[in-house]
Amino acid sequence: MKIKIITTGGTIDKIYFDKKSEFQVGDPQIAEVLKEANVTIECEVIPLMRKDSLDLTDNDRRQICDTIRSDGHRHFVVTHGTDTMLLTAKELQKVPEKVVVLTGAMQPVRFRFTDAVFNIACAITAVQLLPNGIYIAMNGRIFDPDTTVKNSEMNRFETV
Repeated sequence: MKIKIITTGGTIDKIYFDKKSEFQVGDPQIAEVLKEANVTIECEVIPLMRKDSLDLTDNDRRQICDTIRSDGHRHFVVTHGTDTMLLTAKELQKVPEKVVVLTGAMQPVRFRFTDAVFNIACAITAVQLLPNGIYIAMNGRIFDPDTTVKNSEMNRFETV
């Protein structure tokens, strides 16, 4: 099994620019996370875009869908900003016969205390075990995009 990893940006890939005193989306971090974790599953990272999810457009979401739809592989992990992850997940429901797990982080990978590594691990595991469909892997759980909300106050996803 080969897992395709589509990176779109978001907090998971944010880095701090000292001179600008701000965070910006940097290069995808997931390949380094998988290497450090000694993951032996065959993965291919496809850096599709580097955007904060609040800056993603409907055209960007269509590009994510088209990339996955046109690929012959079945298993995909999409790293994505948490603010609009659910919108992208709902758009991806139009893509049949694939297992797609979206994940992200409330804190960048490069932070000492981050949920990113745990969320990536959950997504990589989930994409291997779940049937065709679109899922969210956050906070140690697998969510259905149709019954999920982001609780910004508590920094977590929840089922409604």
